[in-house]
Amino acid sequence: MRADRVFAYGAAAGLLGDLLLGDPRRGHPVAAFGRAAGAVERLLWRDHRGWGALHTLVCAGGAVSLAAAASHRVRNFPAASVALTAAATWAVVGGTSLGREARAIGAALEAGDVDTARELLPHLCGRDPQALDADGIARAVVESVAENTSDAVVGALVWGAVAGVPGLVGFRAINTLDAMVGHKSPKYRRYGWASARLDDVAGWPGARLTAVLATVAGGNPRGAARAWRADAPKHPSPNAGPVEASFAGALGVRLGGTLSYGGRVEHRPVLGGRGRPVRTTDIERAVRLSRRVGLLALGVSVAARALTRRGGTS
Repeated sequence: MRADRVFAYGAAAGLLGDLLLGDPRRGHPVAAFGRAAGAVERLLWRDHRGWGALHTLVCAGGAVSLAAAASHRVRNFPAASVALTAAATWAVVGGTSLGREARAIGAALEAGDVDTARELLPHLCGRDPQALDADGIARAVVESVAENTSDAVVGALVWGAVAGVPGLVGFRAINTLDAMVGHKSPKYRRYGWASARLDDVAGWPGARLTAVLATVAGGNPRGAARAWRADAPKHPSPNAGPVEASFAGALGVRLGGTLSYGGRVEHRPVLGGRGRPVRTTDIERAVRLSRRVGLLALGVSVAARALTRRGGTS
């Protein structure tokens, strides 16, 4: 079976598995990788960029190597290759769990239970929940849904289309390392530099595809394109900017503004300045948009891999 068909069948089956099952409560492969990366960090940590780069190389390189070895082992067995691709896709995408967490917070807000919403928010993002009222929590959820649509779904599918199972696994490993050590705390400002920069590079194509698909699928293409063009460059993240701005324009809301992470206050630019403030009902709209973007990303990734193969053999 051709590699493009292996990816098409496997990625579709894996995404369907995520839609039906979500993430496992225990024994998730990404959690296992996180524990292994934490053990490597405890061994290697120094307040130095070079040691952080070694940490990134060992962890991400090790994950890619294992995935490549597994792919090589089953390359002559089409059913096993499809099954491996499906398992890898299911393991690395997280769209269903993203929507589940967002909806749980939305339900608490709809019920007027702001305290429960604050308790649930750290499951989705790293904001300081005590500093947020109901509208602030809703805005944080919509922003997190937008950004994680790229990080947890689209980016993985893009790299799966490029490099198969090693691409799927490598992208998730890099993204996980960035979440663990890539933030600008005193401990990780230097040690996490390599992971953060590599995540910027790996996330670049998925973020742009997410922004394009949100513009197409969001019901307000002109507003999404306008917000992307005008506001994305203002965002401190080269990848979160296009994604959050396009979601803001597509949903007709304003994102960004004053945020608090770990006691550190940031004043970020407003995205989608022509929109209205986020309401609790916008959480469900964002989740539905995220779902549409993920399904479209699967189609684009499968088509791109098939076209690339045909171009290489013509």
